[in-house]
Amino acid sequence: MISNSSKVSSAIILVLVVIVLIYGASQINRLNRTDYVEVREYQGVRLSSINDFRENSIRGPQEVNVSKYKLEINGLVETPINYTYTQVLENFTSYKKVVTLRCVEGWSATVLWEGVRVSELINLANPSEDTNIIIFHAEDGYTTSLPLEYIKQNELILAYKINEVILPKENGYPFQLVAESKWGYKWCRWVTKLELKADLNYEGYWESRGYSNSADIDESFWGN
Repeated sequence: MISNSSKVSSAIILVLVVIVLIYGASQINRLNRTDYVEVREYQGVRLSSINDFRENSIRGPQEVNVSKYKLEINGLVETPINYTYTQVLENFTSYKKVVTLRCVEGWSATVLWEGVRVSELINLANPSEDTNIIIFHAEDGYTTSLPLEYIKQNELILAYKINEVILPKENGYPFQLVAESKWGYKWCRWVTKLELKADLNYEGYWESRGYSNSADIDESFWGN
């Protein structure tokens, strides 16, 4: 017969094991999220932290296997292209920008973005003269679009770094679109494809649900 003291001892040991496992898991998660050194100031501008961004994606942060990743450039192009992650980083000029993301939920974050210009990525595919928008596709099925003229005039980038740190998955690894002067729902994360089209009326995920297609931050995000 097992004594009451033995039962109590076993229960205590079990509780301690559970506590250790929970603590260990929390520490691993903490290291995964903060095992980096981000800059918090750039050229005299005070920057927000990576941790200031809120999780509001449609299906949660995406796990992208970068060894199998391809960035597709297709649609109204003469030569469709698939870039690997390494090809994008090694074959294109890198640019830095301090840009503020403003979310329709009422929060904002001003950070240093580093990436490659969208216009340079599509040039090698020889876009058709009929192209007037680019539809951005994400790993989770999310889509949004922006006029080609706006993309070129503002020299938009696909960012792979934030505050000098490789994008965490929560921020869109491997690439997030930096759509300056637009509401946050235009800032497509986990970008997998740039589709060139001639359809300025195309509506992406939130636009088809009533959000403004222009998404200018000096205007309401609701309605067109």
